[in-house]
Amino acid sequence: MTALSAQNLTLAYDNRTISRNLDVDIPAGEVTVIVGPNGCGKSTLLRALSRLLTPSEGHVTLDGDDIRRLGGKEFARRLALLPQSSQAPPGITVGDLVARGRFPHQRLLQQWSVDDQVALERAMAATGITDFVDRGVDELSGGQRQRVWVAMLLAQNAPVMLLDEPTTFLDIAHQLDVLDLLARLNKEEGRTVVVVLHDLNQAARYADHLVIMSNGAVAVHGPPADVLTEGLLGDVFGLDARVIVDPVLGNPLVIPIASRMR
Repeated sequence: MTALSAQNLTLAYDNRTISRNLDVDIPAGEVTVIVGPNGCGKSTLLRALSRLLTPSEGHVTLDGDDIRRLGGKEFARRLALLPQSSQAPPGITVGDLVARGRFPHQRLLQQWSVDDQVALERAMAATGITDFVDRGVDELSGGQRQRVWVAMLLAQNAPVMLLDEPTTFLDIAHQLDVLDLLARLNKEEGRTVVVVLHDLNQAARYADHLVIMSNGAVAVHGPPADVLTEGLLGDVFGLDARVIVDPVLGNPLVIPIASRMR
């Protein structure tokens, strides 16, 4: 079963084409991780899947519905996006920013409900920012701010979540906290999670479905153990590496040897 599907996409900024004839299927109820070299089109693909970028050609469907035909609030109730970089309004508090994730669920005559409050508190507890509720977002460290943005995404409570490099600015412990949280939401609540990551070993650890992009196209996709090969690492990433089985977790483990990009 497919949650998101992109067919025959041409994606471009002004006169610069990033992708042509791009096809991607995102399995429902799984964690999909998208990886690839810098500039290969990972973030551009996420922008197209989330309606931030309109394809020049082709279309995207969400549970079989063309996303161009969905109303704004309906789409936001079904799919949530955390972009690569986000700017908070000056002076906004943590609680107020996380509460903005509830906008798609609010009605004209009922601006805040018990469900909204429960979702807000749950999202803040899950990301460990409850104690920050009254603090200004601009007072926080980069890692703390990133956790606030993740909390806002969780408060939106959409069954499909797209996150573009959500571990940016986080130390390794908080990187694992965020990725463990996303894995838990997937396993316990059945949410479809799509994450762009740079770290291949984190990708192999958390992905049910791995999409590897190169030059605006999908080079290969499938379970990490099937697609993360030494030959592919050389062809796509310009990397001499060994791929072994992680002795603790059992997933593929990439051991870099040398870069070919010289």
